[in-house]
Amino acid sequence: MNIKKHIPNAITSGNLVCGCFAIVSAMHNNLVLTAYFVGIALILDYFDGFVARLLKVGGELGKQLDSLADVVTFGVVPGMVIFQMIRYPHVIWVGNVVPETAVSTTVYFISLIAFLIPVFSAMRLAIFNIDTRQTSSFIGVPTPANAMLICSLPLIGVYQPDLFGCNLNNIIYDIYFLVGLTLVMSYLLVAELPLFALKFKNFKWAENKIRFVFLIISLVLLILFHFIAIPIIIFLYILLSIINNITNKNEI
Repeated sequence: MNIKKHIPNAITSGNLVCGCFAIVSAMHNNLVLTAYFVGIALILDYFDGFVARLLKVGGELGKQLDSLADVVTFGVVPGMVIFQMIRYPHVIWVGNVVPETAVSTTVYFISLIAFLIPVFSAMRLAIFNIDTRQTSSFIGVPTPANAMLICSLPLIGVYQPDLFGCNLNNIIYDIYFLVGLTLVMSYLLVAELPLFALKFKNFKWAENKIRFVFLIISLVLLILFHFIAIPIIIFLYILLSIINNITNKNEI
């Protein structure tokens, strides 16, 4: 049996296992640990494809397994995070267990809107698998980027709640903000919005300037702002993609 061809699938399975652990953590009201599991899964999600190309063992099985793992880790998990944040604002991020009776019926039903995230994530991944336009770029926000954005919120709430004298927890745990974020990101997952991919065929500046600019700015933001930088980076990614699309159209 050729062990080599199973290595990328094993890495992808690690992504899926991290997603399962993240869900358990979210159910136990520890969204910080949930975010860390998603962070590990993001690394594994990048390297499974990299290893498959390196070993030249890519195939349809790996492609389908990758999408199934992503539905769980980058679809169900961010949905669970929003669900818990709406139900238990200002409590969930410290790991306290709150009785179910502490949640009003109205808030509970509002929190169910969070599961639009897994639904639209699954749709986005299904579209990606059959859309031949997405071989070298993306159309719609990738599910890992959406998961990064959502899972960064509890980290900000714990480690960087104050920014220039403003209590960010009053924003990120606001029910209207969370519902609005859910609706906007659900739409962006399937929107006809071309986004550049961080795939380098070579390292020439002329062919990759948008990628280099994005990576340099992202690194500076992470150094300066840490977890707060993550939502900024995701929206920067969308903004630079829009600018890149307009620039390319003007050059045609």
